[in-house]
Amino acid sequence: MTKIKICGLKSEQDVEYVNACKPDYIGFVFLEGRKRYVSPAQAKRLREQLDSDILAVGVFVDAPVEQVIQLLEDDVIQIAQLHGNETQEYVARIRAHSDKPIIKAFVVRSKEDAARAMEFPCDYLLLDGGLGQGETFDWSLIQDVRRPFFLAGGLDTANVRSAMQATMPYAVDVSSGVETDGKKDFEKIKTFIQTVRQE
Repeated sequence: MTKIKICGLKSEQDVEYVNACKPDYIGFVFLEGRKRYVSPAQAKRLREQLDSDILAVGVFVDAPVEQVIQLLEDDVIQIAQLHGNETQEYVARIRAHSDKPIIKAFVVRSKEDAARAMEFPCDYLLLDGGLGQGETFDWSLIQDVRRPFFLAGGLDTANVRSAMQATMPYAVDVSSGVETDGKKDFEKIKTFIQTVRQE
C-alpha cells in the first residue's frame, strides 16, 4: 500500500490532526524564512506529542550537517530529507553518525533529472516539480525510475489517485493540498488519506 507523508506540521493542532488520521510520515521544515518553518526546539515539543507509529521527517536545505546529525541522534526526527545541493560526501558524513534513512529530493523537469536522481546514494528519492511550490509536474518523466520514491508537487484529493496510477510511488507527499488559508485542515487530511488508502 502506498505510504503517506503530511509535510509542514508546525502546531499542536496539526499534531492532533495527524494523530487522529494516522499517516505513515510527517515532515518538519527546518528552513528558516519558510512559512512552515519550525525550530529544532519546536519540533522536539511537537515530536513528543506525535503518535509513536508516525515517523517524523526533517526537511533541510543545505543545512549544516551537524544540525541534521544532532536531530537524528536526539530522535527528534527519524529520517532526514535533503532538498538542497547536498553532495554524496554530505550524505556520507551523516551515515558516519546515524543509520537512519535519508531521502534526497530532486526537481524533475526532464528525463535526465530523473536519471541523475537514480544515481544518488540515499534510501529514498523525493521527486517534485519545485522546492515546495505545490505544483504538479509531468509524471511521464519518472516512469523509468526503479527506486522507491516519494511523489510530491501539487498533490491533493482530486489528483492523488491518478498520480499513484501513473507513477506507482512508494509514498505520496502533501502539504498545501491539505491546507485551507495556509493552515492544515483536518477534513482535507482525513479525506486525502482515505483517498490514498481506498482499495
